[in-house]
Amino acid sequence: MGTTKAEEFTVKQNKIARYMKALGHPARIAILEVLIKKQACMCGDIVDELPLSQSTVSQHLKELKEVGLIKGDIEGAKVCYCIDEKEWENVKNYLDSFFVSYVNKSKCC
Repeated sequence: MGTTKAEEFTVKQNKIARYMKALGHPARIAILEVLIKKQACMCGDIVDELPLSQSTVSQHLKELKEVGLIKGDIEGAKVCYCIDEKEWENVKNYLDSFFVSYVNKSKCC
């Protein structure tokens, strides 16, 4: 979505779109699954779990961090990544409210 049109939509619509875009790549889903399973990981640990190069994993981590789904703490020369609990709950609430808003009235084409 171009930045010139984003202001035409609600804050909620823009947030849902950002979350969905971040979740729209299978590598990012896999990274989130690794972080959920292990609770916290260094980038190298994630690379060991996935069929991706370190630079590719780093790029996906950057995307997830920018949208707020994960956070990273610097530990020496490494960054330890984990799920951002507060933002995770926000995402859950936004997506829940979006999906439960549909009521099947069986009058679809």
